[in-house]
Amino acid sequence: MVVTYNWLKEFVDFDLSPEELSHRLTMAGLEVDAMEKTGAGLESVVVAHLLSVERHPDADRLTVCRVNAGAEELQIVCGATNHKTGDYVALARVGTVLPGDFKIKKSKIRGQVSEGMLCSEKELGLSEEASGIMILPNDLNVGQPFFEATGLADVRYEIGLTPNRADCLSVVGVAREVAAMVGQPLQIPQPVVKEEGGPIEQETSVDIVDADKGPRYMARLIKGVEIGPSPDWLVRRLESVGVRAINNVVDITNYVMMELGHPLHAFDFSLLRGQKIIVRCPGETKFTTLDDQEHQLIGSDLAICDAESPVALAGIMGGQNSEIQPNTTDVLLESAYFEPVSIRRTSKRLGIHSESSHRFERGADVNMVPIALDRAASLIAELAGGKVAKGAIDAYPKEISEKQVSITLEKTNRLLGLNLNLDQIASMLGSIGLDIVKDASADSLSVVIPTFRPDLEREVDLIEEIARLNGYDNIPVTMPSGESVDHPASEHQAVVRRLREVMVADGFSEVINYSFISPTAYDQINLSADDARRENVAVMNPLTEEQSVMRTSLLPSLLENVVRNHSYRSLDLSLFEIRPVFRPVENEELPYEPTFISGVMSGRREPFGWSQVGDAFDFYDLKGIVESLLAAARIEDISWRVDQSEPYLHPGKSCSVYSAEIRLGVLGEIHPNVLDNYDLKDAVYAFELDVEELIKASTGRISFSQISRFPDVFRDSAFLFDDEISAEKILTTINSARGKLVESVNLFDVYRGKGVPEDKKSIAIRVRYRSSERTLTDEEINKAHNRIVKTIEKQLGAQLR
Repeated sequence: MVVTYNWLKEFVDFDLSPEELSHRLTMAGLEVDAMEKTGAGLESVVVAHLLSVERHPDADRLTVCRVNAGAEELQIVCGATNHKTGDYVALARVGTVLPGDFKIKKSKIRGQVSEGMLCSEKELGLSEEASGIMILPNDLNVGQPFFEATGLADVRYEIGLTPNRADCLSVVGVAREVAAMVGQPLQIPQPVVKEEGGPIEQETSVDIVDADKGPRYMARLIKGVEIGPSPDWLVRRLESVGVRAINNVVDITNYVMMELGHPLHAFDFSLLRGQKIIVRCPGETKFTTLDDQEHQLIGSDLAICDAESPVALAGIMGGQNSEIQPNTTDVLLESAYFEPVSIRRTSKRLGIHSESSHRFERGADVNMVPIALDRAASLIAELAGGKVAKGAIDAYPKEISEKQVSITLEKTNRLLGLNLNLDQIASMLGSIGLDIVKDASADSLSVVIPTFRPDLEREVDLIEEIARLNGYDNIPVTMPSGESVDHPASEHQAVVRRLREVMVADGFSEVINYSFISPTAYDQINLSADDARRENVAVMNPLTEEQSVMRTSLLPSLLENVVRNHSYRSLDLSLFEIRPVFRPVENEELPYEPTFISGVMSGRREPFGWSQVGDAFDFYDLKGIVESLLAAARIEDISWRVDQSEPYLHPGKSCSVYSAEIRLGVLGEIHPNVLDNYDLKDAVYAFELDVEELIKASTGRISFSQISRFPDVFRDSAFLFDDEISAEKILTTINSARGKLVESVNLFDVYRGKGVPEDKKSIAIRVRYRSSERTLTDEEINKAHNRIVKTIEKQLGAQLR
């Protein structure tokens, strides 16, 4: 929210300096993000009097002006055409730095010396456009600083409001806070509308069909309006808070919205078919808004309709078919209250965010409806002409009553650590517009919550207001009290902690992504249409379509992390996430939320340096990480199996990991097609493990065996295998015949080429033998090794080389 110092002073009398006001607002919970002084650095721009204006001798489009700058006379060469002798103008003297870092220097223009510049509103940062230099009133003091003389010196505050403070989305709302700070009354002038002509009911009508979404709708009719530019004061006031001027009628509605915080809308009355307003949900239909965008409405979207079709999206934006045009003469002015949730859902679904929707979806003031309507109607009659029809239509089927909340002295002082009395509490709450209706008891007050504060619902909300108004810095500093209760970690928590520690120790960085993603994320990882992971839990009220479903896999988010890091040239990445995913369960209200751990690796395994090789990550780096995780989870009986079922993994560089017959997860290189979908050029390796399955497979113990003091012996053998036989199958076969003397089995060489048939491959195997009880004899070793060789030959059809 943007407000200005001068605008605030119109509603409350205060003597705070701009800097002190900024500090006080921040300490009151309205954090000032930025403070900007109008005209700062432009003190050398002064009021000047044109003594003479003559045509430039060598340029038809230039004039040579003699000006009185107060202490001296100067010659200025000017390119504008809207000035004459005797005018008062804004002069930027030599050395002035204008907005845009434009420095004024003494120069020669076509042979004539120019000792400054006559300025337009645009050059002084007062307007976005200007057709000539500023012509000032002739009663100003020559030589006086321009911003001081014209009263345009001001201070602009950008206030970062929390979503609950909808009451401060206006100058009046912020002024109410200032009034409470300085102990002065809030001065809100009551608008007076001069009504002429016949009753409005003879011209138009309002019918509310969907009162739950549009509880109140008021309208006034102004006839004979002349559309044109707004006066300078209104344009400057709007531009001071970042609103672009359009025309007098639209500018007035924007002005009142910024002033009072209540959005309004103006219709061209002649374009309303049937000359009536119907507040309803029109169902599925297309509608084009003022920004020339066509939107598809659905049954839950509330619209303002004429006798035939929608003419505005309620509380969000008007339609092209009823907008104010240069030839508009009759204006129907709308002031209404719409239910916040309805506005928020439609706004988010359609991707439209306007100043109007920003206020309505946070909760506007239903009792501000008539005040804002009359304020705008009186300004339109004053600045755009026309006659306001007698009366105002007020469709308000069910009145919204003010809430009443009790606050106790004991709880207030206990929570805040203060020693206040009821009179102090009543005074503070009354300073922000809350009414104390009665003393419920000697220890409590009953407080009426005005409709402009929908965020105050409970006693603790009122206590928070007391803390804010009394000053957070006045709350005494005390040591926290209470007992510390030590809860032992559950098995799930213990496993998650160990997994996290392993990943960090291996050089990974943990990320925490949003749990909601776009439904199209599954297209990017090439999931098939019938993949169970496409069955999503939909978010009922998504912020955007990109965050409309709960994720069933961590991988899409991690790949987005890789893309984002690569865009910043951070190419060497090791990232992981350990979070729940959400999978719908048939006939169950809540989804199944298993915890998964997923990681991605990309780039080099070592940082760039003179002594580092700079090799890139490969599959075996990834496999080593997964082995560390399985060890941390205390998993035994691990096997790695060929698995080409995951469409996002390279079919020749991926596998599944099992413990016995429990599938724990998958790992491998990301499929090139998926890399293309994410516009990634370098290889990315990823794994995903189901933590719930890790816990099921965990033995819960760390196996220990004493190191044998007897020597080991190994035997190497090479076999010819059919090409389709996997290493996992070979190891499984060996393990079935290994016996007690085998300590380990390793496949250490694979060869295809000269001397090996095309449909065969040569694999070399090393078997290590050792006993914990004695030194093995050659006879024992040969017997055990021959058993393994025979098993391989028989079960796999291999040939010993």
